[in-house]
Amino acid sequence: MAPPEFLQVQNLSRHFGGHKAVDQVSLSLARGSLAAVIGPNGAGKTTLFNLIAGALAPTSGAVLFGGRLVRSPEGACKLGIARTFQNVRLFHELSVLENVAAALGGFSFWQGSLRLPRSVEADRLRLRKAHYLLEDAGLEDLAGRPAGEIPFGQQRLAELVRALALEPKLLLLDEPAAGLNPTETARLGEFIRSIHRRGIAILLVEHDMNLVMGLVERVIVLHQGRQLADGTPAQVRSTPAVCAAYLGGAAPCPPSKEGSDA
Repeated sequence: MAPPEFLQVQNLSRHFGGHKAVDQVSLSLARGSLAAVIGPNGAGKTTLFNLIAGALAPTSGAVLFGGRLVRSPEGACKLGIARTFQNVRLFHELSVLENVAAALGGFSFWQGSLRLPRSVEADRLRLRKAHYLLEDAGLEDLAGRPAGEIPFGQQRLAELVRALALEPKLLLLDEPAAGLNPTETARLGEFIRSIHRRGIAILLVEHDMNLVMGLVERVIVLHQGRQLADGTPAQVRSTPAVCAAYLGGAAPCPPSKEGSDA
């Protein structure tokens, strides 16, 4: 099991009427992990993410982070969990810089309207930090442009940068490569690696098996809300049930005798 200061998912279930979207899932992530959750549409991946991020209450079981129960999105954020979404959720009318700065918090409407020296200095520091984060992602040239006007691949990166502004210990990425071309996907993979090298744990849901298998250290497979496999990419690729059901032509599975161990 992971140490109590990091993520523990304990016998987690979420039912919608008679549908068991997530069914008795247990897993743990150690500090600094780089892992993926895969499975077909309807396997329960995004529901699992919503449970970990506190956006859904479990039917049974629990999510703990730092030894504390995750009960709400605000609570998850305070504990150090940040996330991106399958559908980009930037403020399209705000600039890219303003989107990132908004995640840094600390803004007071009354202090801002009065332009108090302390407020002015806080705003300056917030914008400087936001610009640094964009520069780190190679997006500094887009800082002043409305977020809704930049290319989709760069919107994906900008949303990821906004999540990083929260200084998370665990970053949840929900299909970060969706809608990206191969060049953009490769750039995304390199950026995720650079984030991981900073010591931030990453758990992603992704359908691009080439990205997943070349990026992560651990793969968790869901099938109809339950765990089908959990292991290294090589172990999961060699599991016959996983190969037949999910990987197929997207990531051919070599013959292996290790399948039952994944």
